[in-house]
Amino acid sequence: MTTRAPLITPVLIGGCIIILIGFAARASFGVFQIPIASEFGWPRSEFSLAIAIQNLAWGIGQPLFGAFAERFGDRKAIILGALFYAAGLVLSSFAVTPGSMQLLEFLVGFGIAGTGFGVILAVVGRAASDENRSMALGIATAAGSAGQVIGAPIAEILLGHFPWQTVFIIFAGVILLSLFALPMMRSEKMASRAELEQSLGQALKQAFKDPSFSLIAIGFFSCGYQLGFITAHFPAMVTEMCGTPAPDGMLAALGISTTSALGAVAISVIGLANIGGTLAAAWAGKRFSKKYLLAGIYTARTIIGATFILMPITPTSVLLFSVAMGSLWLATVPLTSGLVAHIYGLRYMGTLYGLVFLSHQIGSFLGVWLGGALYDVYGDYTLVWWVGIAVGALSALVHLPIRERALNLLAPA
Repeated sequence: MTTRAPLITPVLIGGCIIILIGFAARASFGVFQIPIASEFGWPRSEFSLAIAIQNLAWGIGQPLFGAFAERFGDRKAIILGALFYAAGLVLSSFAVTPGSMQLLEFLVGFGIAGTGFGVILAVVGRAASDENRSMALGIATAAGSAGQVIGAPIAEILLGHFPWQTVFIIFAGVILLSLFALPMMRSEKMASRAELEQSLGQALKQAFKDPSFSLIAIGFFSCGYQLGFITAHFPAMVTEMCGTPAPDGMLAALGISTTSALGAVAISVIGLANIGGTLAAAWAGKRFSKKYLLAGIYTARTIIGATFILMPITPTSVLLFSVAMGSLWLATVPLTSGLVAHIYGLRYMGTLYGLVFLSHQIGSFLGVWLGGALYDVYGDYTLVWWVGIAVGALSALVHLPIRERALNLLAPA
């Protein structure tokens, strides 16, 4: 009788801890949008550009950290990422000009690359059995959602007691504390003979020649655009468009009495809803076509986004939107990373998924930056919201032609 491999392993637990803490800090940056702009009198586009640069640096760093992990070891990559992350936060707390803030947020984004999905999911994916891989990737992704649940509200609470500079330093310390989970991040490289014989150059050539790789990357672009914009701008959008929440019904039960609190709670609700949504996507990814699941998710996002902006924006509609969008928020990550692992193998999953993720972060950069730039021009977020709806519809379409089959890894590139 064969023994089934366990789903919950030390590698998975350690990866979840690191992702949860890293994403708690990352998901809170939208809460700092108004306090920082108010203190220095910056246009909304200035801090938006800083967050956009952070997201772009995350994307640029992801394949680099993936390749570093595959060459020198996963844990060294995670340590390096945490050091960049913490240093960027501490130095950003001393920024007094838009240029310095934007430069230092590059360090933060680069650090997120070393402690985020690209490196962690590659470790988790290699350590998991074929039977458990989809769900293990989903659980690790859901940990990021759990971080989002607590990150924005914690930042809001801390901002009630400390200046934003002190909150940045507190977050930096917590990032470094997450390294105590590193001893659990030991795993054997579960790769086939063909994967072990294939060089990184061969893997890259094979992926770049495969049209499906480009389609996966294009599809992930809209995910980054939507997530980047909402994380960075939704709290401010809610604060400015909803008026004062009525202290009754569902809102009173949640203790929401100000629009600032509503914006932070909306980000938290998105993260909470996504825990279930991500796990459901991971479960479905083991049983159904990943490309069709992804097409369905982007179609649903398009419908939800259009419905929200066409209806009157109220505190209740904000929370309903947060639940609906949250259920689809990171559901794309285990499916996209699983698709990369299935087609191109596990050996260079960190690097290849990192390259796909770079497209995601280019989208995130545009979503965050355009949100601030167009707000300064038009005084609201309506146009940039509709752009997000359009790119979501595009992503739903580009997933359909993907050839969802494993490549012959030893075939000539």
